[in-house]
Amino acid sequence: MSSVKITFVLPSGEKTTLDAPIGISVLELAHRNKLPLEGACEGSLACSTCHVIFESDHFKKLKPAAEEEEDMLDLAFGLTPTSRLGCQIIVDATLEGAIIKIPATNRNFNAGTSA
Repeated sequence: MSSVKITFVLPSGEKTTLDAPIGISVLELAHRNKLPLEGACEGSLACSTCHVIFESDHFKKLKPAAEEEEDMLDLAFGLTPTSRLGCQIIVDATLEGAIIKIPATNRNFNAGTSA
């Protein structure tokens, strides 16, 4: 298996299902497909602008967040129990069929709040 199907739910509610290559981050997948997921720090774990929300079924399959990710998630706008940072989630077979919501807003302390 070289890719899996992942569905993003955009802030508008529109759903986009993509072929996600194994080994890339959720943030990179969104950027490659021009989805509105910011990633201001370019995946260096220095912001929370790539905050995404997983449906609980797939969230349970993810490896636990590292302390550094937890610290950045604490800064995310609209944090939920199934929130993660897209830069820290690497696509693998367990994400087949995952549904990932992109929040309508995020908090970027370097550039204000984005919508």
